[in-house]
Formats: sequence, C-alpha cells, structure tokens
Amino acid sequence: MSLDLPLIWAAIIAIAVLLYVLLDGFDLGIGILFPFAGSPAERDVMMSTVAPVWDGNETWLVLGGGGLFAAFPYAYAALMPALYIPILIMLLALTLRGVAFEFRLRARARGKRFWTIAFATGSIAATLAQGLVLGGFIQGVTLRDKQFAGGVLDWLSPYSLLVAVGLVAGYALIGACWLIWRTEDELHGRARRWAWIALAAVSVLLGAVSLATLLVHPEVAARWGWTGAGFDLGHLARLSPIPILGAVGLGAAALGLRRRTHGWPFAGAIAMFLSGYLGLAVGFFPNIVPYSLDFRAAANADNALGLMLVGVVILLPAIIGYSLWVYWIFRGKVGVDAGYH
Repeated sequence: MSLDLPLIWAAIIAIAVLLYVLLDGFDLGIGILFPFAGSPAERDVMMSTVAPVWDGNETWLVLGGGGLFAAFPYAYAALMPALYIPILIMLLALTLRGVAFEFRLRARARGKRFWTIAFATGSIAATLAQGLVLGGFIQGVTLRDKQFAGGVLDWLSPYSLLVAVGLVAGYALIGACWLIWRTEDELHGRARRWAWIALAAVSVLLGAVSLATLLVHPEVAARWGWTGAGFDLGHLARLSPIPILGAVGLGAAALGLRRRTHGWPFAGAIAMFLSGYLGLAVGFFPNIVPYSLDFRAAANADNALGLMLVGVVILLPAIIGYSLWVYWIFRGKVGVDAGYH
C-alpha cells in the first residue's frame, strides 16, 4: 500500500500551523498585555515565564511556511503574492519583538523603556498582521492557471480587520491564562482580570467573525449546511462537535476563572482555539488556496514529498521531544526572583 504523500504533508503543515498558533499565541499575548502591567518588575516576570520557550515556539512557523514552499509550491506561489504585505509586516514585527526581548534584559533605564515599547509594538503588530493574513486567506484568493490574478490589497477588507481584532483578543486571552498558570501574587490577580476582559471580548468577536464568515462567504456557509433557505440540520449535527468543543472551552475558562483555579482557564482557551481552527478547516478543506486550488493539485511530485518526509520523520520527534523536555524542566510558578540569562 502506497502512502498518500500529499495528504500526509497537508496534515503536517496543518498541525505545524496549529501548534504555532497555540504556542506562540500565548507569548504574543504576553506582549499584547505588556502595557497593562503594574511595574517593570511585573514585565520582567511576564518575560521570564516565556523566556525558555518563546524562540522554540516559532519553530512551528518555520515548519509551516517552509513545508508549504517545499511540499505545495503552487499554493506558495499563489498565496505569497496575495498576502505579501501582511506577511512582510508580520516577519518584521516578529524580528523587532525578538530583538526587543534580548535587548530589554541588558538595557539601562531609558533603553529598557524603549525596548519595552518595542516588544509590545512588535507583538501587537505581528498579531494584527497574522489576523489580516487569516482574514485574507478565508476571503479567498483570485487565481488564473494556478497563479495569483488579484490585487495587492485584496486582503484588506472590513472582514479581515474584524478577524485581526479578534485574533488580538484571542492571543490576549491565552496570554493572560498562561500568566494565571505560571505566576503568583499581584501579577496573578492582575492576569485574572485581564483574562475576564479578554474572554468577554473573544466571546463577542468570535460570534461576530463566525456570523460574518457565513454571511460574506457563501462557500463556507455551504460547507456548514446552508442551503439558501436554511441549514441542513443533519449536516449541521454531524459538525456539531466542533462548536460544542468551543462552548466547552468557553465554559471551562469562565468556570476556572470564577473558581480561581490555575490551569483550567488556559486549558479552556486552548479548546476554544482548537474549535476555531477545526471550524476553519471545515470551511475550506481540501482547498489549500480557498476556493480554487486543492492540496492535491498544488502538491509537489511524490518523489520530492517522499524524500522530505524522511527528514521530517527523523527531525520532528527530536523537535517535539526537546520542546516537551523544556516545558517540563521550566514548569511551575515564576516569581520575582526568576531571571532570564
């Protein structure tokens, strides 16, 4: 039995993107929350909670983008021209954020303020850019003969702006929940207040984005069973585990915040993100460039996919194992005496 290499690579890239969103999401969320910290010492603790893992989290972005280029070159060639501007903004913002992370530690008072602003600005800009990329992707890309045939600003619309704002709220939520899990004392209490505000914002914006997606993009509505006169209840019921997962995540986060538990708000936020990701997948799979190019038509030759898969089979367990080891070693609460060196 031969391997379905295009499907395997589609799964690898989808998982890499999901892991990037979940893992880099909470440290981008910490940058978004940076301006609301009570003192420079609290910001130091916030950075210390992600210092051992933040650069490793971005490995998944490299795998997702590099895998798309190597495994699905037609999709890469179509998506990049369509989304050049927000992708470039995202990469520049991530670079600024990475530089600020390192320089803030060693800067004097005036320089520390500058790099604090740079870290927050880079985090917010990178998140907004990712939201614009996502919104532009969901809107669909105009293709002709597997090549981009649209305008350079097709990605910019009220819908993509709504998605971008929603992603900022989502990352702020997951960042606040991470801080609840990993910090103590005043910062822990402040993170709970941030989480309540972010959870309310996410609830409203997630509903708004979901409704806008169904109204603006008939292709997605049809995938969810919309017939024009109403929903096909049987089809909708088969997909119901996805919104149920989101509702359970919302309930777990809210209940965890109310009962002042430490881990449940973060687990609930993860479940909400997973639900949203699966919902998007339902909306465009098997298209890898919505809504014109499926992953099989965009795939590289099988011999190339097979050769690359050998490398992934060797390297991916090492990456996952190392990441799990780092998270385990640096588990537990981070106090004011913690430091990043």
